[in-house]
Amino acid sequence: MQTRTASVAGREDYSAAYVVLVCFVATLGGLLFGYDTGVISGAIEPLTARFGLSDFMKGWASGCVLIGCAAGVLVVGPLSDRFGRKSAMFLAAAMFLASAIGTALAADIWTFIVFRVLGGVGIGIASISTPMYIAEITPARIRGRMVSVNQIAIVGGIAATSLINYFVAQCGDQAWLIQSGWRWMFGTGVLPAALFAALLLAIPESPRWLIEQHRDDRALDVLRRVGGSAFAEAESASIRAALAQERGTWGELFSPLLRRPLLIGIALAILQQITGINVFMYFGATIFKNLSSSTGVDAGLLQQMIINGSGVLFTLVAIATVDHWGRKPLMLTGAAGMGVSLVAMGVLAQQMSDPAAAGGWMLAFIVLYIACFGLSVGPVTWVILSEIYPTAIRGRALGLATFFLWLADYVITQTFPLLDAKESWFVRTFHHSFPFFTYAAFCAVLVLLVWRAVPETKGQSLEEIERSWKK
Repeated sequence: MQTRTASVAGREDYSAAYVVLVCFVATLGGLLFGYDTGVISGAIEPLTARFGLSDFMKGWASGCVLIGCAAGVLVVGPLSDRFGRKSAMFLAAAMFLASAIGTALAADIWTFIVFRVLGGVGIGIASISTPMYIAEITPARIRGRMVSVNQIAIVGGIAATSLINYFVAQCGDQAWLIQSGWRWMFGTGVLPAALFAALLLAIPESPRWLIEQHRDDRALDVLRRVGGSAFAEAESASIRAALAQERGTWGELFSPLLRRPLLIGIALAILQQITGINVFMYFGATIFKNLSSSTGVDAGLLQQMIINGSGVLFTLVAIATVDHWGRKPLMLTGAAGMGVSLVAMGVLAQQMSDPAAAGGWMLAFIVLYIACFGLSVGPVTWVILSEIYPTAIRGRALGLATFFLWLADYVITQTFPLLDAKESWFVRTFHHSFPFFTYAAFCAVLVLLVWRAVPETKGQSLEEIERSWKK
């Protein structure tokens, strides 16, 4: 039996059970996003040994997924605007399924890379279509929380790979891991991908997209299930009024009227990455190896699980507060906390005299950094990106912003090993501190951007946000 919130003056009535169930299905795309991103971390060493990879090919086997991500975000905008948000998520599920099967069964490294790139396309599509769908189907007053749940799914997917990779590695000796074990790490992605595809058949299309396609009856049916008849009539009228003023073209996206939200979205997407988050997700073991005498495999796994766990925990805090405190306070607090944590890491690395003691302090500051990211910049950036663009061009705009996000991710992923290499000028001069100070400077830029340019969207409908850009 569905439970409905009590109607309160000035607030829409909605079916909580229905909304939560639909959003849960959509967030499986986020889970697979995180899973396909993180699974390579435990598989790359046995994969390298199995195929005899050079340093270049090892890097390419790890990083080729980002090429697929960039391709995915470029195609998902026009695709989701033309065929619907649900269709885009279904395509992502198909890509995840094909990638899991193909990488697990690959007979050579080039076959592996082809299917890994396909998985990247799925990640790119899911990174846009999932938060966009959730934003378009949820009532305004819980939209922030529901979109933030997707970040929990992403971080949870990454954390799940740490556990799965560890348990797979315990199932045999090193020879088995090199010959077959790594295949199971990728193959375990088949079940969640198939489940995601099956459950998508049971959820409705985005009501905003349906109205854009002149399928008003179907849209009204979805909106009634979300919030009742009065809510459905008012919301559909607001959507139609907004769409009447939109053309849904690339020209409209680049028009002077929408230049500000477009640039804000791109800047937020880039800064989410260049403030350093994936350095700790991808290279946490390397950081501890350089700064701590505790470099055993088990210690590295424990440290990575603590990092991932803190991300999940504080993203829960974001879910509980984003629709109450607002987007800007969380972003400002979190970005400032990230910057302080990074400065502390940089000072520690620069002045380090006792490597063993430094490792413990470094872990503490990394956990604080991840906590601040999970509280703010991680989930809230996706909330803002899913809200600030008009319905008719939301897919294209999100695709463009997310393309820059993945490009920034690639730049950070490629440059950190160079900045942190033992024989580099940066390490000789700054003792591993240079990357931390650089990312801290970008945190300061993010604080300034949010303070001066990003509007507060708490409690506003998507159409109200759209109208605010046209004032």
